[in-house]
Amino acid sequence: MLTREQIEFYENNGYLMVEDAIEPAQLLKLQQVTQEFIEKSGEYAENNDLFDLDDGHSKDSPRLTRIKQPHIQHDVYWQTLVSDRMTGLLKALLGPDVRLHNSKLNTKAPGGGAAVEWHQDWAFYPHTNDDLLALGIMLNDVGMENGPLMVIPGSHKGEVLDHSVDGVFSGAIDPSDPAFALDKAIPLTGRAGSMTIHHVRTQHGSAPNMSDQDRMILFYECGAADAWSLGGNASAYTGISAQEYWQFMSDRLICGEQTLMPRMESVPVRMPLPPPPDNSSIFKVQKSSGAKSAFATEGV
Repeated sequence: MLTREQIEFYENNGYLMVEDAIEPAQLLKLQQVTQEFIEKSGEYAENNDLFDLDDGHSKDSPRLTRIKQPHIQHDVYWQTLVSDRMTGLLKALLGPDVRLHNSKLNTKAPGGGAAVEWHQDWAFYPHTNDDLLALGIMLNDVGMENGPLMVIPGSHKGEVLDHSVDGVFSGAIDPSDPAFALDKAIPLTGRAGSMTIHHVRTQHGSAPNMSDQDRMILFYECGAADAWSLGGNASAYTGISAQEYWQFMSDRLICGEQTLMPRMESVPVRMPLPPPPDNSSIFKVQKSSGAKSAFATEGV
């Protein structure tokens, strides 16, 4: 359970570090299953619904950028999220009714695993209110050398910066944007089992992994159940039927009850459109749109 001081820190700064968020036995299960997925990825030569592959990936030397939606790939990931420890934390920040938006396991391979350019999650999925956040569980030790998550404190209270290049959604902030204060960035490092939390509007990114060790972080993007996506719920918007959409949303309820009354708040919104040539993942969005890198000046 979070302390009052931790909750206030999160509310003021838009991020939080929680040490020893996962019990050792559960952490070991997550590490073992994740390693099995990494080894399995060697069977594939192209991106698919399960894996995003990194440059240099091969059967003998698998290199991933992401395991997609791990919560539906193996029960250990879902059970971790719905554990008393995680739900207690989520309720403290989001209220009693919480729904999963998405999950992902970013697996930066050693020796140059792909960077994630600076962005705000809110730019990808605006909702009726911004009571959303991302939990990031470190599956191995994360230091400065292997591309830790970095955040800009307080940026969740500001504007939604432009995430486009030449009028196309790029999923990245232009490093030359005068509203982008890179000099205020804070790296979030920690030992395996620690967890980061960042608000959906917090500006964040991570450099390439230049170490000789993997950098694996399991992300759960969660929100209050009365925060509904602005994408609509009819087949004309989502490509699935109303019944399928309702089932999809219901299956992702983490704790509490579903609601049919979205809470509407006055929040800044930019729709993530028009899409870039490849919008299959944030890595492809940023690459195919020609997003400018904030890490190029660091020689990596």
